[in-house]
Amino acid sequence: MRFTELAQAIADHDPTGPRYASEVVERVLAFSREARASDVHFQPGEGGLDLRFRIDGILHHAATLPARVAPNVVARLKVLADLLTYRADIPQEGRIKTAPGALEMRLCTFPTVFGEKAVVRLFADPGRYLTLGELGLTEDVAAFLARALEMTSGAIVISGPAGSGKTTTLYACLREIAARTQGARALVTLEDPVESIVAGAAQTQVNASAGFTLELGLKSLLRQDPEVIAIGEIRDPATAAVALQAALSGHLILTTFHSGGVCEVLGRLLDMGLEPYAIRSGLRAVIGLKLVRKLCDCARPAAGPDDLLGLEVATARVPAGCPRCAGTGYLGRALLAEMLDTENDRIAHAILKRTDVRGLEAEARASGLIDGRRRALAAVEAGLTSPAEVRRVLGFSL
Repeated sequence: MRFTELAQAIADHDPTGPRYASEVVERVLAFSREARASDVHFQPGEGGLDLRFRIDGILHHAATLPARVAPNVVARLKVLADLLTYRADIPQEGRIKTAPGALEMRLCTFPTVFGEKAVVRLFADPGRYLTLGELGLTEDVAAFLARALEMTSGAIVISGPAGSGKTTTLYACLREIAARTQGARALVTLEDPVESIVAGAAQTQVNASAGFTLELGLKSLLRQDPEVIAIGEIRDPATAAVALQAALSGHLILTTFHSGGVCEVLGRLLDMGLEPYAIRSGLRAVIGLKLVRKLCDCARPAAGPDDLLGLEVATARVPAGCPRCAGTGYLGRALLAEMLDTENDRIAHAILKRTDVRGLEAEARASGLIDGRRRALAAVEAGLTSPAEVRRVLGFSL
C-alpha cells in the first residue's frame, strides 16, 4: 500500500463512527510495519492531525486526520500503551501491547499548543540483526569489534547520531558474547528502556521517577558479580565516570554514546571532566556508525559532474525511482562504520595530552583510521548509495 492508498483508506472511515479511532490506529500501525517505518508521527496542527512516517531516515507526510478526532486517536494509542488517557498535559511513554514475537513498538506523547503529539517508535524486526554478521559491517570493522568482544575488561563505546543503529549493534554484541561463551560469562544490562530481549542476559530497566537512575543502577550492578555490563547510553559525567571505573576494575563494559564521530567521543569524555589516564586505560575501542539509504536497482549512472556534487569519486549512481521503491530511488539502508583503536600509541598519547577533537582526528588518520568520509566515498563508488545521500547524511563539509 502507498501513502495515497493509505490516505484514501483512512478517508473511507466515518469520523463520527464509534470505532473510527481504533480502526484508523490499527490500519496506520499495520501500514507502518509493511512500509518498514522506524517512527510514526501523529502531529496536531490547526488543520488537523498530520500523519507522517519515517522510512529509511526520511519523514514522509501521508495524510491529515480531522482535528475533531485527534484527541480520540491519541487516546486510543495511549490505551494500547497503558498510559493515562485523562492526562494530556504531561509527556508519557509506554510500550504498545503486541503479540509475542511481533514487532516491538513504543509510544511517546508530548503536549503542544494544538494538543498532544504522539510518536510511535518501531524497533527492528525480532528476527533481524541478531548477530554481528547481519549488521552489514565491513570486514575490517567486524573483525576489530569481534576481537574487542573477547576482552575481559575495558569499555567498548558504540557511537553515532540518533537512529544510527547503536542499540541494535549493542544487542548484537551481547548475543555474540552469549553465543560464544554459552552462558559461561555473567551478562547484565542497564537500559532506558529495554528494547529487546537477549537470551542469557539479566536485563534491567531504570526508573528515574522511583530514584533508580543509571548511575545508581550501575553501582548496584557491580555487586551482582557481573563480567559483562551493557549500559544503554552514557548521558552524563557521573555515569561515564562509574562506567570507566567498572572497566578499570575487571569488567567488560558495552555502551552507546551520541556523537558525530569516534574522535568526538574522546573529546566529549574529556570535556565531561574525566581524567585522561582513566580514558586512556579504561577505553578499549570506539565504533562510529551512520546510516545511509541504499540505492534501488532502478538507479542510473551519474550523468556528469553535477550529479557528483563535488565528491572526489571516479564513478557513481544516482536515484531514478520505480514502483518498487515508491518513486524515491532508495530501498533500505546501509551502515557506514568507522573504528578507533584507543590502544594505538598515537591515540593514547593524544588523549593524555588532552588534545582537542581536530587534533585527535589528525592523529587517528595518521595512525591509519579509515574515517567516515572515506567509508562514504567508497560506498558511492561501489554504487551502494548516491552522492546526494552522502551529502544529506554527512553534510557539505565532507
